[in-house]
Amino acid sequence: MRSLDIVFPEARTVAVLESDVPAPGAGEVRCRARTSLVSTGTESFCLDGVFDAGTFWEEWVEYPFAPGYSMTSEVVDVGSGVSVLSIGDRIATSTPHSSVFVVPAADCRRVPDGVTDDQACWTSLACTTQLGVRRVGLELGESVAVVGLGALGQLVVRYLALCGARRIIAIDTTRSRLDLAVAGGATHVIEADAESALDVVRELTDGCLLDAAFDITGHPAVLAPTTRLVHALGRVVLLGDTPTPSRQALGPRIVADSVSVLGVHASSAPEIATLRDPWSEAAMADLFFHLVESGRMDVDALTTHRFTPGRAAEVYDALRRDRSGFLGVFLDWSGTRA
Repeated sequence: MRSLDIVFPEARTVAVLESDVPAPGAGEVRCRARTSLVSTGTESFCLDGVFDAGTFWEEWVEYPFAPGYSMTSEVVDVGSGVSVLSIGDRIATSTPHSSVFVVPAADCRRVPDGVTDDQACWTSLACTTQLGVRRVGLELGESVAVVGLGALGQLVVRYLALCGARRIIAIDTTRSRLDLAVAGGATHVIEADAESALDVVRELTDGCLLDAAFDITGHPAVLAPTTRLVHALGRVVLLGDTPTPSRQALGPRIVADSVSVLGVHASSAPEIATLRDPWSEAAMADLFFHLVESGRMDVDALTTHRFTPGRAAEVYDALRRDRSGFLGVFLDWSGTRA
């Protein structure tokens, strides 16, 4: 079986290539893509290819590179020993942008009938943002800022609203993103960068500042001003990993105010749920599906663009030039054949 694959052959180069896809082996399934979601920040960084030495980015991105990790597909073939999935099942996986692929059945999440293909594409990002919200240890009634209202920031706002935050202050320089944050549960918005937002945050909190703040920009200059938004013993969650941390500063009062800086990466989720930590990737995906089906988590409003895979070079070029107008960018694989 043949596949069409989006590939970065080298930095700043995008191609759509054909490949052969073997039959699934033991414990595997072969799938045909339906829809995939572009992670606009991460994939743009991968395409740029500018990484500090020793970073996760340098370890992960090796050209030719296959981008993408948010896919909804349909099972078309099942390998031996697979009993949990059947031909025709819709599944969500963290696989690259390809029309046909083979994946371990254990890495697949069956999509409930009440969840659409587009909604299921958010599963990978929804699990990452769940990790971030869990890591901050939010208590009922706390006040939190979210700096950067891209796809991850929008999901964090929605989870914070479900968790009972008293104030959810959305901070971004793009008005349309702030409007979506309000629709998702933000109680206040500040149309500014993190540094310029400090005086407004002081005013909104009667000088008390915030219990926690999220930096979800991936920009090295944002962490330091974000740490100033929280009070002594506050927490800052770094959910957007910059590829150039050598340009990043901690901020002037991290030690003096005993501020905690918490890094969050998707790989830190436990592989297997335990009583001590029940929130495995599978458990978080199941919760996300439940929230979508019940109407408590709206991701449909986050869709901004839809393209065919053949326009991949155009899509990534636009993202590299200016991502501010893009959120939910979908690739529609229906009818795609190698």
